[in-house]
This record gives sequence, structure tokens and C-alpha cells, in this order.
Amino acid sequence: MSTDAPARQPRRRRTFSAFGEVRKMPSEYEIVTHGQNWTVRHNRASAFEQNPSSPANLWFLTYRDNSPLQAGDWDGFRDPDALTYKSYVNLQSQAEARVQGVVEAHAEAGADERLSPEWVAVLGRLVTPSRYLLHGCQQIEAYVGYMAPSSYITNAAAFATADYLRRVTTVAYRTRALQLAHPASRIGSAERATWEGDAAWQPARKAVEQALASYDWGEAFTALNLVLAPTLDDVLHNSFKEAARASGDELSWLIATFLALDCDRRGRWSAALTRYAVAQRPENAAVLRRWIERWAPAADDAAYALGGMLESAPGAGLSATTAAERASAARAALIEEALADTTLAAEAAGGQR
Repeated sequence: MSTDAPARQPRRRRTFSAFGEVRKMPSEYEIVTHGQNWTVRHNRASAFEQNPSSPANLWFLTYRDNSPLQAGDWDGFRDPDALTYKSYVNLQSQAEARVQGVVEAHAEAGADERLSPEWVAVLGRLVTPSRYLLHGCQQIEAYVGYMAPSSYITNAAAFATADYLRRVTTVAYRTRALQLAHPASRIGSAERATWEGDAAWQPARKAVEQALASYDWGEAFTALNLVLAPTLDDVLHNSFKEAARASGDELSWLIATFLALDCDRRGRWSAALTRYAVAQRPENAAVLRRWIERWAPAADDAAYALGGMLESAPGAGLSATTAAERASAARAALIEEALADTTLAAEAAGGQR
């Protein structure tokens, strides 16, 4: 009689898993994010359940499925912050409470009424019209999320879109407060004319409007998240904060500081997605390099023009050249982090004045 123990049979899976043969329990972030992009389905003939040659399906085929930016498995990407809808709402609820707190405290102290006319003019020319720029960026980010080849990318872009909406709303509230404090400044009524006619806004306006027509999802992502946004945000946050503090505007300094946290978070997942794309397919580095080189000059021109508006800030001593150089360096730092390629980072910083 044999004493050999019977061979152990592998335990049958009790549930079906969209994650395949996983060896660990997926996180809450992965469970609520994985496979939620319904335009990307296994064994699908097209993105939408209609004729594969319909305009919508041809659009996704051309600008997503046949994009030069490719990966073997986009679902392998993970947002470094692992944001879900629940965690994002909780995070931003606390962030909004901080913004609201400083706004109310400064309103009670009459801080806006004490601002100098020269600084109010800067705010009315640079800050209050910026909601047009930010809304354009919001639309580009929403497009990236809609066209993205994975729900992990879609969700990250959706939260970044919401961040832009938050900035637009904050600028709108700030505009109204300044309008009440300085009714003769034309703040609250001149923003559209400034956006459309002020020479200092035209490079940024041209860049964002052209980026809105970048239909390839990979180029739209590169144009906004890797080039335009980090460049212009450095002017609108870092250089602006320096000018605000020199002009005695503590409230604007605080708001810019708080909103910059959203930009930092967008930079983290954008850099992570870039690294992932190149790890999946090394040829993607050349694709990204081509797009970065295409958009960097427009970003530099816009940063120089926006920085010029800060030259008139009382006591700041900040030149347009300095603001543009800092902005270009901030972009190059993000790209270097994303690609670990100092040559690419140097090229991306090209076109500095």
C-alpha cells in the first residue's frame, strides 16, 4: 500500500478577477479605478458600440489607438497619490477650508482696501483675466482624460481637471472681492478685453488655443502637463508670490501657495506616466522629445510676456527675463525627473531669453 500523500490541487479561485493572476489583494484605489474606461474593452471592434467607421470611432482610432505614444499595457500605470473620488473630495474639502479661512480673515481686516493702486493694476491685468487661460487648460486636461487609453490615466486627468475648475472659481471670487474694494479699477468688467487685446496675454492665449487643437491624446498631454502648465504655473505662482509679498498682498501670496499644491500633484502623476510610457516602450522617449521641442518655444514666449506684467509690481524688482528663465528651469526640472535625461531637459529649456 502506497504511503505517498496525494498531490495538492491548486485552490480554485472563488471570484473572477479583472486583475488576472494577482498574488495580493488589490488596493481600494485599484479596485475602484481598474477597468472603468468603457471605451477600452477587450475584444472590442471599436471604442463605441456603433459602426467602426463612424466619426466618433474614427476619432478614437486616429488620435488614441494609433497615437505615436504607445504602450503594451496602459493599465499598469498607477497614480503616485493613488487618488480615488472619495480621497480627492476629502483632500480638497480641507484645502478649500484653508482658502476660505484666509479669505474671510483678510476680508474682515480690510486687506484689499489697503493695496496700492499700482499693485491693484497688476492684479487686474495678470490675475483676474487668468481665468480664461485656466479654463482653456481645464478643457485640455478634460480632453486628455476622455481620450486616455486607461482608466488610471482618465481618473488622474479628471482630478486635475477639477483642480483647474477650483482655480477658475477662486480667481472669480478674488475678482469680485477686488471689484468691491476698488470699483474704479475696472476689475470685474475688463477681463475679456484684456485677455483678447492685451499684448502681454497673446502668447499664452495663442499657446492654449493651439493646444486645444492638439487632437492626439499623447501630444495634448505633453503640451499641457509637461510643457505649458509647469512653465506658466511657475510665473503665476512662484514669481507672482514673490511680487505679491513685496507689494504687501499677503492674501494673494497665501492663495497662490495653497493652489500650487494642486500643480505639484499634477506634476507627480504626469512625471510618473511619462516614466511608465518610456519603460513600456523606449521609443516613446523620442516621441515625447519631438512634442516637447514643438511646444517649448510657445511656453517660453508666454512666460516672458506674463513675467513682463510683474515688472511694474512695486518693490518686486522682478524682470520678465528672470521670470521666463525660472519658468523654463521649472519645466526642465519636471522633464528631467520624468525622463532622467539631462540632454532632453537641456533641450526643453531651450529658447530662453
